[in-house]
Amino acid sequence: MADTQKKLMTNWRWWLCSLLFVATTVNYLDRQVLSLTYEEFIKPEFHWTDANYGTITAFFSIFYAIVSLFAGKFVDWMGTKKGYLIAIGVWSAGACLHALCGWGTAQLTGLGSVEALRAVEAGSGIALTVSTMSVYLFLLCRGILALGESGNFPAAIKVTAEYFPKKDRAFATSIFNAGASVGALAAPLCIPPLAKALGWEWAFVIIGALGFIWMFFWAFMYDKPEKSPRVNEAELAYIRQDDTSSVIPGEDPESPSADQKSIPLLQCFRYRQTWAFITGKFFTDGVWWFFLFWAPSYFSNQFGAPATSPLGQALIFTLYAIVTVVSIIGGYLPRVFVDKKGMNPYAGRMLAMLIFAFFPIAALFAQPLGIGLNSAWWPAILIGLAAAGHQAWSANLYSTIGDMFPKGAVASITGIGTMAGGLGSMIVQKVAGNLFTYAEEAGSAFTFLGFEGKPAGYFVIFCYCGIAYLLAWVIMKSLVPKYKPIVI
Repeated sequence: MADTQKKLMTNWRWWLCSLLFVATTVNYLDRQVLSLTYEEFIKPEFHWTDANYGTITAFFSIFYAIVSLFAGKFVDWMGTKKGYLIAIGVWSAGACLHALCGWGTAQLTGLGSVEALRAVEAGSGIALTVSTMSVYLFLLCRGILALGESGNFPAAIKVTAEYFPKKDRAFATSIFNAGASVGALAAPLCIPPLAKALGWEWAFVIIGALGFIWMFFWAFMYDKPEKSPRVNEAELAYIRQDDTSSVIPGEDPESPSADQKSIPLLQCFRYRQTWAFITGKFFTDGVWWFFLFWAPSYFSNQFGAPATSPLGQALIFTLYAIVTVVSIIGGYLPRVFVDKKGMNPYAGRMLAMLIFAFFPIAALFAQPLGIGLNSAWWPAILIGLAAAGHQAWSANLYSTIGDMFPKGAVASITGIGTMAGGLGSMIVQKVAGNLFTYAEEAGSAFTFLGFEGKPAGYFVIFCYCGIAYLLAWVIMKSLVPKYKPIVI
């Protein structure tokens, strides 16, 4: 009977998972346009320094952090369907608006045209005015982008909790979360050629418009599993297989509302489980965003491989190809621990996270081997392993929310954790930008573990990246030693 039911079961949950994957891919493509046009197009046109760029990426991170605190609650309030549509609509509009920053700067400075911006003498007073005005305009656009993008992961994690049983959530999360890697993988292949052929402005417009196309499919494909005409009884029973062990005694386990109770926002902070998730995000998200925002500039500065060059594109592609493959395997690992070893989902996830916490240690060797052997391929491979560790870690970390909180609170907890991750990233981005500018100006006067100048600055940040995950895991384990679900 079970075999017959399995054969007849629909698999609509995986179609929705594929939509989450595409949304996350678009999300990270939109984030990457700035980093891949910064060094060759935007930096010289607007006379920026690394400190300017660090300010913009730090602002994106902190604003993303602030609005994420409320984004999860917004998704819970609006519902998954409407909340996701609004989020991707806002961030797609914000992505496209970046294209107007050149025109806006020209008008505000009185230069009249983008061509006049490029003709300004570097180091002059008007160049400082151009850089200042352009930074403010980019901050505005990054703020709109962050406002919309803050809703992506709360909505996606909520869909995963709605459509997948606990044992499958890390795997499903790893699949849609691989969109971050695929977006970063596709970005160097399409964004620099677009910027070179059509101008950096069109790169923002074309990539940003992809989100509007996604909205059409989401509007027609998503419904709650119990309401979806594409989900049959067998699939619904599979999705709800955990319900009988998680509902409050006396409630109907077949009722969709049994696990839909929400938690007031401030009350969420009373639980150790919330603080464990906050810890995991705060210490580690900045590592991923550092690699995402700074890797193209790193390869260009340290190895003379700009993003528009074949070598630069190959390096970024190789880095994220490693991330994509390893991260999906990482999401499957807890399922092996649960099905084969008989572990509960939380214990299996924490064991998997400990394993992947060792991967970022590879980043400690990127700078020594890259500089020592005068080859950018070693950093690309080692940073790829470190970033793959992050994505596998992240897929499991997100899934701990569904393990311990009712579905009605999943988006809110995700938003709180995303806020913490954005705060941690803001600190990393701001420190990195100022450190790189200082180290470059100081030259041999700034040293760290045998490196001088800007290479020393990179190595300082790489050292933090290498140990952040083990530190986070230890704190998380001390906060929640064993599986303990929240019962409302």
